[in-house]
Amino acid sequence: MRIILIGADGQLGSDLAKVIASRELISLTEGDLDIANRDLTLKVIKKHSPDVVINTAAYNDVDGCEDNEVRSFEVNSLGAKNVALACKDCGAAMVHFSTDYIFDGKKREPYLESDTPNPLSTYGFSKRAGEFYVQTVLASERYFLIRTSGLFGIAGCKGKGRNNFVEAMLNLAEKKKGEIKVINDQILSPTYTVDLARKVKELISADQEEPGKYGLYHISNNGQCSWFEFARKIFELSGRKVNLKPITTEEFGARAERPKYSVLRNYRLGEQGNDDLRPWSEALEAYLEERNEEGVSRV
Repeated sequence: MRIILIGADGQLGSDLAKVIASRELISLTEGDLDIANRDLTLKVIKKHSPDVVINTAAYNDVDGCEDNEVRSFEVNSLGAKNVALACKDCGAAMVHFSTDYIFDGKKREPYLESDTPNPLSTYGFSKRAGEFYVQTVLASERYFLIRTSGLFGIAGCKGKGRNNFVEAMLNLAEKKKGEIKVINDQILSPTYTVDLARKVKELISADQEEPGKYGLYHISNNGQCSWFEFARKIFELSGRKVNLKPITTEEFGARAERPKYSVLRNYRLGEQGNDDLRPWSEALEAYLEERNEEGVSRV
């Protein structure tokens, strides 16, 4: 099975490349392909005649999207459309990733795939538009549209200086002598990119035998926490003693509005008896172990 992986050097893409490890894996970085360029996207994907295209490319600087609306929609919306059109043209299945930030957080219980989106930010709107394009262009075709939440992986997020929330907290623990303030009124499901990558591999591997499994999925590690609780567990598991203080969203004052509650329930996976993702706290422990084994240091 020939697989194109777009964004192979990113946080999720790096783990997908490790997990899939196919001799026919074609890894494309941002330097190889800008999915906002429609003609180039169609040309590159058609050239390789893939069976599956996995698109991890995204503009995911949530606050940055507020100041760069055009680029946000070029990549997250029209870019997704361009990849979908290329997949349709060459008959490939598509895997595309979206976000918990397409919800407004008013539900206060885990969101299902059937719940109605209502984004609050430019980032959320651009990702929701990308979902719409994938679902519309590939309406009768093969696609996996995957929403996930709070990603952390060894490669770090390219759009955030190769950082992620775990690394940001560990860096603060090393550098900051006073209080570390973390938001305590936004609830999410932190997700380890290794676990997400493994589940994606399962889905595309089952593709040939179980075509009825295409469509929209929520995939995140199980359980929920606030960013403050996430930070507290990071420091606990890493043995750091810090002066951690909970604050509100309003006190933090971010540029973009975030949902106060964006926990995802892996409902479709559960229906299929396939929701075996571990709790986020266990995934975090595994991440910290991998980090130590890899000798990662971004301080």
